Amino acid sequence: MRPHLAPARLAAALALALAFTIGSAPVSWAVRPAPQSGQPPEAGSGQPLQDPPELVSHDGLLRAEIVVARRKVAVGDRELYALTYNDRYMPPTLRIRPGDRVELAMKNAGPEDTNLHVHGLHVSPKSPSDDVFIAIEPGETYHYRYRIPRDITPGTYWYHSHEHERSAAQVAGGESGIIIVEGLQQYLPHSLRHITEHTVALKDDQVEGDSVKTDDLSNGAPTNRTVNGQQNPVISIRPGETQLWRLANIGANIYYELHLPGSAFHVIAQDGHPVERVYSADSLVIPAGARFDVLVQGGPPGTTQLQTLAYDTGPAGDQFPQVDLATVVSQGTPVQPAELPVRFAPNDDLAGAPIAARHDIVYTENAAGTEFYINGEQFDPDRVDITSKLNTVEEWRVVNDTGEEHSFHVHTNHFQLMSVNDTPTPPGSRWHETVNVPAHGNAVLRIRFDDFTGRTVLHCHILNHEDAGMMAVLDIVPDAPTSPHSS
Repeated sequence: MRPHLAPARLAAALALALAFTIGSAPVSWAVRPAPQSGQPPEAGSGQPLQDPPELVSHDGLLRAEIVVARRKVAVGDRELYALTYNDRYMPPTLRIRPGDRVELAMKNAGPEDTNLHVHGLHVSPKSPSDDVFIAIEPGETYHYRYRIPRDITPGTYWYHSHEHERSAAQVAGGESGIIIVEGLQQYLPHSLRHITEHTVALKDDQVEGDSVKTDDLSNGAPTNRTVNGQQNPVISIRPGETQLWRLANIGANIYYELHLPGSAFHVIAQDGHPVERVYSADSLVIPAGARFDVLVQGGPPGTTQLQTLAYDTGPAGDQFPQVDLATVVSQGTPVQPAELPVRFAPNDDLAGAPIAARHDIVYTENAAGTEFYINGEQFDPDRVDITSKLNTVEEWRVVNDTGEEHSFHVHTNHFQLMSVNDTPTPPGSRWHETVNVPAHGNAVLRIRFDDFTGRTVLHCHILNHEDAGMMAVLDIVPDAPTSPHSS
């Protein structure tokens, strides 16, 4: 039985929660204005792209409240009942800096137990930090505290519900938002350090009556796709202008393959980790949970569509149609396209690291596609499946023994993706924490356990699959009797 916060909460968690108060520090909201480009209203079928409002840290602290509630709000071009954070389907972005303290009071005004996972952040998996084993009951408030390392990698992260067996329902219902760790701009040439930046948060919904559907979700069912909660918004760019787009799939289950005809995505970070060498892609496959920070340059004057291409996850999987997501309008005074960087940020390389242990992580599922397994077992929060030591490097081989693609995500630490289907990956862009594993394929990764001990999880980030069993418990234990950062 997993711990709840009343009355069976752990004594330590209770003491920490009671000791914390919101205090008098201000909650900071900053709405990033849309670029002023003189875009005419008829340039696209939607309204100008609106970046989410922001909760911004000040003087090394972000202190804020997140309220979960079921509300009727704008979802795309409809008004629907959805699960909201702070009364928004596209909730505030949390913008923080390396070394910050983050104190979030999460109030559950919703209809069922929930919790909060800060996806990708390198923080403690223990309460009151990123502990996904707790449940916040309706009417309760839980006080999360995170110590953000000074050497955390800058980029785009996200936050969402991780309630066991209800994560798909709650994320699909709307419980997801963006986290930005500042610092990517330091690696850009000086001429590009103040370019226009946009969040491009991909959220999808299925509709049942006047509500976003949360139960009995089918991955392959017709799904409405939004950008920042908007229906086909308009993104303005000048011909030749360079912009930073934060592409993030913060939905529950489905895949995107993003494509912008006539343009390339120049990837500078993946899953909140800057790359060593910038690479260009005509399209990017983004499974649920994954993110790419990219530079985009405006093409000749005109209008094009940011698309997700048709995508097939395999004979036992799902087929997703091509959909136009946003209208990109290139207009205004042209500028000379900037020379984009090739080398970007320093990266550690685990290729030559001593390997302390090796593990096979095998994905299987039943014939009906209703039960999912890791190493023949369905998730049990009371069972430890892998034990790893702090300050060591391990090699994991993720084997997908099914006829559909699955994703792989691990909490607390990033990993290096060494190969996919035995083909080595480019050394300059190996760091991830959410990757796709081909049907009847494999992915080999190396993971280094730094700073934090405690119980956490690894899983498929198709949340329908996670909720149906495709998740395992990882216990990171000290490598010696004492460790300075083992709590």
